[in-house]
Amino acid sequence: MESQALVTNDAVVLGMLALILGFVFYTEASEHPFWKKFYKYVPGLLLCYFLPSLLNTFGIVDADQSNLYFVSSRYLLPACLVLLTLSVDLPAIFRLGYKALIMFFTGTIGILLGGPIALLVVGYFSPETVGGEGPDAVWRGLTTLAGSWIGGGANQAAMKEVFEVSDELFSQMIAVDVIWANLWLAILLFLAGRAESIDARSGADTSAIEDLRQRVEAFHDEHARFLTLPDLMFILAVGFGATGFAHATGGWLAEWIAVNAPGLARLSLTSSFFWLVVIATTIGLILSFTPVKRLEGAGASRVGTALLYMLIASIGLGMDVTAVFSNPGLFAIGGVWIAFHAVLLVIVAKVIKAPLFYMAVGSQANVGGAASAPVVASAFHPSLAPVGVLLAVLGYAIGTYAAWITGLLMQAVTT
Repeated sequence: MESQALVTNDAVVLGMLALILGFVFYTEASEHPFWKKFYKYVPGLLLCYFLPSLLNTFGIVDADQSNLYFVSSRYLLPACLVLLTLSVDLPAIFRLGYKALIMFFTGTIGILLGGPIALLVVGYFSPETVGGEGPDAVWRGLTTLAGSWIGGGANQAAMKEVFEVSDELFSQMIAVDVIWANLWLAILLFLAGRAESIDARSGADTSAIEDLRQRVEAFHDEHARFLTLPDLMFILAVGFGATGFAHATGGWLAEWIAVNAPGLARLSLTSSFFWLVVIATTIGLILSFTPVKRLEGAGASRVGTALLYMLIASIGLGMDVTAVFSNPGLFAIGGVWIAFHAVLLVIVAKVIKAPLFYMAVGSQANVGGAASAPVVASAFHPSLAPVGVLLAVLGYAIGTYAAWITGLLMQAVTT
């Protein structure tokens, strides 16, 4: 008989997550010598993922029975995307140059080739690990991992249907996905805190990134003002009003395409979540050319970031750090796979002398998608979050195609 979690009320869980976030932010801002030294080595953002995961790991909360992630990803994420992008400086982003796109597509290729290579490596030492028949064939399950690591949840779900993956195998792949994706995220956040020294040693040109940061800061300084209640209500109206519009039109678009052009499901165009992210981001970009952009002076991006941290905590809630012991063979495949992705990124970044920011965000736009790419980008500087959003949308667009090709390669390697 399956034991029940200690806390099953989502209102209580939400309060616990809020307290955890409050604790992290309070201690990170503390002048106490212990906390100053602690946060010198441990990013506060990492704790916002890790501490909630302990609630799930020790059975205090059952993340599978909680609706907090669903609510956060469907309601808070689109509002956050709008508020983070309405102050974006598109011309300055375009001036970041070709290296940003090179690193993004390097990350994609690293996932596309990393899957078959991981199967070959682990299969050489443990053939039974990469076996299975029919819907339980390991290579089929790994296609869902490819979908998640190139695009996101919508692409992952698409691969489950395309390659007819069993529910049991799919649940194991989700565990592999969550553990390795978040471990890699932790590494990137750790590196982000040392970006300046790393870029200096590699000789990377960070002038375009500095220009973007300075332009955003100059805009904020010019329009900055004390946040009033009308400002706050208008910010919330823009964020959640756009979210409502994105839900209404996104759901309709997904249904219309599913009926009239079902073949486009391979591009995730029949996914309402895909359209939710795309429409919310598009609204934010459109607003960046209007007077609404001045809401940034009142703190629109700070409100958006607060919503993002609630999403981060709910993502962390779904992690179970003990899951690695349930099927170590599958986790070995995931480890080799993400390692190949990382090594390829490092090699290409070194060759073209790309800043660490391009490597980190290019990777997370693939592996993490719209939920974590802006998180990594904002770890370098809050003004850079929109770069992560835009690249993540590109990942959604190509995710299903690239994951499908990865699946065919893994099938060929296995057979």
